[in-house]
Amino acid sequence: MEYTTLGNTGTTVSKLCFGTWRFGMESDGTVETDREEAHELLDACWDHGVNFIDTANVYGDPNGKSERWIGEWLADRDDIDREDLVVASKVYFPFDGRGEPGPNDSGLGRKHIRAQIEGTLERLGTDYLDLYYIHRWDEDTPIEETMQTLTELVREGKVHYLGASSMAAWKLTKALWTSDAEGLERFDVTQPMFNAADTDDVSDYLDVCADQDIAVCPYSPLAGGFLTGKYERADDGTVIAPDGARGSLTDLFEDRYTSDTAWEVLEAVEAVADEIDATPAQVSLRWLMEQDQVTCVPIVGARTTDQLEENVGAVDLELSDEQFERIDAARGPADGGYR
Repeated sequence: MEYTTLGNTGTTVSKLCFGTWRFGMESDGTVETDREEAHELLDACWDHGVNFIDTANVYGDPNGKSERWIGEWLADRDDIDREDLVVASKVYFPFDGRGEPGPNDSGLGRKHIRAQIEGTLERLGTDYLDLYYIHRWDEDTPIEETMQTLTELVREGKVHYLGASSMAAWKLTKALWTSDAEGLERFDVTQPMFNAADTDDVSDYLDVCADQDIAVCPYSPLAGGFLTGKYERADDGTVIAPDGARGSLTDLFEDRYTSDTAWEVLEAVEAVADEIDATPAQVSLRWLMEQDQVTCVPIVGARTTDQLEENVGAVDLELSDEQFERIDAARGPADGGYR
């Protein structure tokens, strides 16, 4: 495993982060990853040198199950010290882990953040989080209140660093300006959806991160599995998915990941993979790792230990400048932005 400093922080993480959003999650009645499988995956992460684990208070059915399973796994592993792991969680969405969410069981107000950090720490069985993300931007709470509350958590030792998930570039800039103007802690890590097949233009967002030396930990780095090459395009333009694959589990898959541009990107990724004796998934992950404007640590959500081992193999690859640029060219830009 290779390791890198997480942006402008003093914390060192593996070049891949393991995402646990599938832990205990049900899709159309199917549990994507059960407790035993979750612990096997966490064991495999440790064996491969992955020290960076990503979760959220709302992962699992009911919410909180992912955090609880991680905490139980760590408690069962006498050979692993909490200090050897970098653990991230999130707050914002309605939390149903104690029943039907009430009026203060969502958002980024002081009351909800305070309640959720205590629940998260209890479920994980730890005194602190290494990284605490706001899961989304809260239109109803002043950013000053949110940043003041998060700053309190840092100064109390319950959180080491702050992160922000998906939001517009101007909102991230507003939050950073507020922190600087008010003498508050600022975001050091972001978590946007970013992958080679993504047709949304995130260049403005990444420009902010680069300028402010903010680490980027993209979720869905393989475009929901599209960039593994396991999907085929039918004559009518629809996607043919293997049984049990994401494309057969969620209706949003085709709309989100399978544009005409995405198929062009996949073709370029597969060509590069053939050239360097790698898999499309490994090439796609390496393309993210080699983003030179920011520290980029992709969050992988492997469903099996074999998938995780394949993902980890991306660490051993190296793309030539021509190969990197060929993939980049396939995704755009066109007409002033990515297609």
